[in-house]
Amino acid sequence: MHSAIVTPEGDRIRWVELPGADAPRVYLHGLGSTSPAYFAASAVHPLLAGRRSLLLDMLGHGHSDRPETFPYTLEAHADAVAEAMTAAGAEGAEVIAHSMGGAVAIVLAARHPRLVSRLVLVDANLDPQPPTPGTAGSSGLASYTEEEFLAGGWAEVRDRVGAHWWSTMRLAGRTALYRSAVNLAAGTTPTMRELLLELRIPRGFLLPEQDGPLAGAEALEAAGVAVVAVPDCGHNIMLDNPEGFARATAGVLAREAV
Repeated sequence: MHSAIVTPEGDRIRWVELPGADAPRVYLHGLGSTSPAYFAASAVHPLLAGRRSLLLDMLGHGHSDRPETFPYTLEAHADAVAEAMTAAGAEGAEVIAHSMGGAVAIVLAARHPRLVSRLVLVDANLDPQPPTPGTAGSSGLASYTEEEFLAGGWAEVRDRVGAHWWSTMRLAGRTALYRSAVNLAAGTTPTMRELLLELRIPRGFLLPEQDGPLAGAEALEAAGVAVVAVPDCGHNIMLDNPEGFARATAGVLAREAV
């Protein structure tokens, strides 16, 4: 287990590192998840293996620290990841990022361009979402006040998301989980989609084929973003269809910049 201090208060981000050629890849998990659990099999898949790979847990999640005073905005997450990548000597990395991690990765690439050479977004959040009571994702968590969530709303979320997601969500700090969800639902200004359109590195967006066409796909593709529908999977593409995920990711990583 590797770690780096990423806040003035001494909070640490931790990651599992797989050895390989020193052209790094960084994997970022989604809300209430952890990168080793979601990406370990993909990082050693024959189509993706052989590269130095950092399976990194963002603050508040997995093996990383859970500071109560951290704001958990997308920008704050991105800056903390940037500190960890810099400490690890992982500049110019290919970043593969799922769901909320994809939103953080977009902000990371926009704010710290020296750190990101290629970007693969795995069913990532591109647009703000209004709070929606009774749903399982970030918009559902954001429908609570922080006081409501900490007082017992977290248990309602636990019962709603199911055992699989809760198995990693329970590792997250409850304050971290709530604030991350609220800030993910609120998005950024400019939006994550707008930031993504302006990037000039090879980029791809993977989505489940069953979800149908991605909103705004034509504009993304016109800006050089490869939009790839992966069959036989849900939101957790890398877990549901490991082979399809590896093929789609390897294809995006082989693209040249526009």
